[in-house]
Amino acid sequence: MLFGLQSRAQSVPTDLTALMQQAGVPGMQLVYSHNGKPQAYALGQRTAGQPAPVDATTVFEAASLGKAVLAYVTLRLLDRGVLTLDKPLLTYAPYPRLQGAANADKITARMVLGHTTGLPNWAANPTKPEWPTTPLRLKYAPDSCWNYSGEGYVFLQKTLEHLTGKNFETLARDEVFKPLGMQNSSFVWQEKFAANAASGHDGKSQPVAINHFPAAYGAFSLFSTAADYSRFLQAMMTGRGLKLATAQLLLTPANEARRFGQPATATDPFIAWACGVGLATTSRGLAQWQWGDNGNFKGFYMTLPGTKESLVFLTNSSNGPKMADALLRLFLGPGEYRATQWLAE
Repeated sequence: MLFGLQSRAQSVPTDLTALMQQAGVPGMQLVYSHNGKPQAYALGQRTAGQPAPVDATTVFEAASLGKAVLAYVTLRLLDRGVLTLDKPLLTYAPYPRLQGAANADKITARMVLGHTTGLPNWAANPTKPEWPTTPLRLKYAPDSCWNYSGEGYVFLQKTLEHLTGKNFETLARDEVFKPLGMQNSSFVWQEKFAANAASGHDGKSQPVAINHFPAAYGAFSLFSTAADYSRFLQAMMTGRGLKLATAQLLLTPANEARRFGQPATATDPFIAWACGVGLATTSRGLAQWQWGDNGNFKGFYMTLPGTKESLVFLTNSSNGPKMADALLRLFLGPGEYRATQWLAE
């Protein structure tokens, strides 16, 4: 139940605008959904200092929120027998960037989805032209600790492309975007976005042009809207399109999210990682969650499967996370949600 919101619906945009002003966020989309009924908000400007407003179809960089889409595609393919979660990825296809890398032959899809591959987040800046051929080496032994890794997701993506003969944009369109009616989402820049795309903004609210990613990468290149992504969250939260046992992989801890060097006794008992999503034990039950961070675009989602609630917000600012806790409590109600505190550690 959305605590108090129904009785003061008219005040919510005012509350959201105040939070944006306090955080220094020029524009935002937000969708809260309960039992499949969305309440959507689009506020502020696409570019600071210019009159063009954010509306429901304004496209944002959703950044790492694309990782959950890649995970969902992987599980769809798992259900069709295209791959298994525990077979080393290098047995399916070579990955030139890992040639000669010790222990690379032990990395599996399950490790990728749970961020336990031992790979770094990025070996180089993934927006630079030299990155796709940068040699890649492990930082830690596979499955020895939790270490967030965009590189791991790229490795898995390249394996899926080899196994299916399709590029990832096609896979995402066939498995997610078209079935769920996500008409304003893509992992590559579309010219149709240009007329209504948001600009990113740094911490001082100075505008920066949106990236025109020419190649699809599930780890970071998602363009989307909060309305589209909320549709995806409904599918992920309920396991739509997945076998029952497979859907449970999105709700069951795959590892305890223990960072390197952290003793087992110091592991946060409220945070774990499933196959593609973070899990948090909140005061309102089990939650799925993930953040998105492309520097000048930041977003966040949390779902409460037990109460069929979800919240996603996309911002065109590096200041977006400053609003996360207030937004969670405004829409999901008073309580402890723990995810943002764990991120800040």
